[in-house]
Amino acid sequence: MPPPFILDPATLDPERVLHSRDDIYRALPQQFEFKQLDTICYHDPERGIAGAVRDVRLDEWWVRGHVPGRPIFPGVLLLEAVAQLSAFATKYMYGYTGMVAYGGVDKCKFRTPVIPPTRLILLARQLENRPRRIICETQAFVEGALVFEATITGLAMPG
Repeated sequence: MPPPFILDPATLDPERVLHSRDDIYRALPQQFEFKQLDTICYHDPERGIAGAVRDVRLDEWWVRGHVPGRPIFPGVLLLEAVAQLSAFATKYMYGYTGMVAYGGVDKCKFRTPVIPPTRLILLARQLENRPRRIICETQAFVEGALVFEATITGLAMPG
C-alpha cells in the first residue's frame, strides 16, 4: 500500500519556476549529465517541503543503453534527482552553506518504471535537520501516480 503523499502533486503548478536550472546548479556541485533537476516549482519552508520538475527526454545520454528498444529511466538517476532536490532545499530553505553528501537510503521503493518522454514531479520533505545530518522523505510522481519513494540521509559537510 502506498504511503500518504507528501503533497498532492495535482496541487503543484509544474510551469511555475521559483528557481531555474541555472539557479539550482549555482548552489549544487553536480554538472553536465548529472544535472537531474529542471526547475524548483514549490517550496514551503515552514513545513520543510520542496517540489521540482524533471523532464525525462528521449534524447538523453542513458537512453541508448538502458534498455535498448524500450528505454527505462535508471532508478539510480531517479534517486540522484531526489537527493539533489533534498540538498537544494537544505541549502535554500535553511541557508546551509556547505555541501550535502548522501550517506544513506532507506525505505526505497521503485513502484512503476519511468518511460520517456514524461515529466516527473519530485517532492522532498525534511524530517530532521541537525548540524551534521539531514533526513528527507522523498517521492516522485508521473501523471499524478506515485512511481518512487525513499528516505534519504544526508551528511552535512563543511564548504
